Amino acid sequence: MIAIGSDHGGYALKTSVIRHLEERQIPCEDMGIHGPERSDYPVFGRAVANAVAEGRCEKGIVICTTGIGISITANKVPGIRCALCADSLSAKLTRQHNDANVLALGGGIIGENLALEIVDVFLDTPFSGEERHRRRIDQIES
Repeated sequence: MIAIGSDHGGYALKTSVIRHLEERQIPCEDMGIHGPERSDYPVFGRAVANAVAEGRCEKGIVICTTGIGISITANKVPGIRCALCADSLSAKLTRQHNDANVLALGGGIIGENLALEIVDVFLDTPFSGEERHRRRIDQIES
């Protein structure tokens, strides 16, 4: 299960990502916002991060206009490694090297086609499990 949430600046892209996940038959839980009305990104970034940290969802996707504020919020939750990605290589490497469990996207920064490619790479790339990467993740978590 993928937790997904956005503020008003990421609402349109979130809708596209949800549709894409449904096409791929990947279940997701929409943590809001459920319309384009103005909202505060910390509410939705925290909701997604908590769902992942508590184990209710395997991974999360958070979206605001730039992806910056919502990624900062998600990273405040213990156990979350949220990566803001604007290209597919970053999405691949953050999964392989950082075992990132939340993806942040900037709805006003990247287009839908690129965003969906990034989502696919993020979800389809496993953590490498290499000792050096595990060691570094342990240092982040301590």
